[in-house]
Amino acid sequence: MSRHRIAAVSDIPLGEGREFVAGGRIVAVFNVGGAFHAMDGICPHAGGPLAKGSMRGQIVTCPWHGWQFDVASGHHCLNAHLTQPCFAVVIEDNSLWIELPTV
Repeated sequence: MSRHRIAAVSDIPLGEGREFVAGGRIVAVFNVGGAFHAMDGICPHAGGPLAKGSMRGQIVTCPWHGWQFDVASGHHCLNAHLTQPCFAVVIEDNSLWIELPTV
């Protein structure tokens, strides 16, 4: 695993997501009630930016075609066979770090 600092805790408001590039990949990070979740930021349907989607609880809706994912688990809301890769988030000294698999 490789660890990447991506933002300050205050950079991601409650109930919103932000997009970052870490380790050569696009990552979406969401703040759900003060808990942070990170997942692959590219929607598998048509490449939409998941971090720019609307949030309802811990469900994000892709702004391009409405695909929905649980940001805590990565599970697609209608198809149990689809799961977005998720990454561990660590908070240290008011900074958000994510752990990505090394290639």
